[in-house]
Amino acid sequence: MAKKLMKGNEALGEAAIQAGCRYFFGYPITPQNEIPSYLSRKLPEVGGVYLQAESEVAAINMVYGAAGAGARVLTSSSSPGISLKTEGISYIAGAQLPCVIVNIVRGGPGLGGIQPAQSDYFQATKGGGHGDYRLVVLTPSTVQELVDLTMEAFEIADQYRTPVMILGDGIMGQMMEPVEFNPPKKRELPEKTWATTGCEGREPNVTNSLHMAAEDLENHNLNLLAKYKEIAQNETKYESYETGDADIVLVAYGTTARICKTAIAELRKEGLKVGLIRPITVWPYPDKAFEEVMDTAKEFVCIEMSTGQMVEDVRLAVNGRKPVHFYGRTGGVIPSPQEVADKIREIAGGVK
Repeated sequence: MAKKLMKGNEALGEAAIQAGCRYFFGYPITPQNEIPSYLSRKLPEVGGVYLQAESEVAAINMVYGAAGAGARVLTSSSSPGISLKTEGISYIAGAQLPCVIVNIVRGGPGLGGIQPAQSDYFQATKGGGHGDYRLVVLTPSTVQELVDLTMEAFEIADQYRTPVMILGDGIMGQMMEPVEFNPPKKRELPEKTWATTGCEGREPNVTNSLHMAAEDLENHNLNLLAKYKEIAQNETKYESYETGDADIVLVAYGTTARICKTAIAELRKEGLKVGLIRPITVWPYPDKAFEEVMDTAKEFVCIEMSTGQMVEDVRLAVNGRKPVHFYGRTGGVIPSPQEVADKIREIAGGVK
């Protein structure tokens, strides 16, 4: 299939359609508005439904309804919009319903700004809403990967009956790159016998997250925990880049990982052995990637567009065995390759 030059947000919308998504419910907010704009034009062409809800709260509850009926459904927003959706996301996770949620991250907290950031990491990976639940969180670093992971997100969601989040940022949503839309890799998925599709000839299905008896709710949470352990075993994704001989290993995801690769190319020309671990799933987190380099790496450096959120997971993965440093810019300021390289030179001066 020929490649096509597309903006990230629009490529994501097209990928969702080709993955079989036929329902979108959302509310406009910068910098993700091209997603609903694209789907408002394209979904009706394939017999789908685009609906701009009156609020983010309404939109996520519409997602609950469509997911409960067994449909492939998408919602997208940006930072404060996701905050408004977190109660509904918790309900969806509690009811074990599959859906895909997109967060094209902007600076915060509060209304913040419209520039790109990675400061929603805690919100995405540590719950966001209430209760013992998890989201599978995918973090693309190219527009092509945005397409591929969006298609895969629907497969993961259906396989495990769980919400999946695509965590991007303003750069990923707005940048244009050549992409190709290969047929999505289909999994052997279970039938949606739980869906609320009418109960003629059978007992009615109920999609619910309410469990009044403490023992019942505990059992429900333990079942969720078992599912999350299975996801962690089967769905963890990462890229190891130039780590084979690296003394210093950078850790970054999404757009920031691209910046780090540019810095690594410059530093290696100077003789510094620097590599990169790029988590593609930030939940489940790729602890295995750190085990693979633990005997050779001397230092780890987490690079983020935040004041330091993923660095906590890096420290957990390293578990005190090697030093972990942090460098970040926040509020919508993007670190340059030169800044990252300068930080690594500073650290390299102390590496023995």
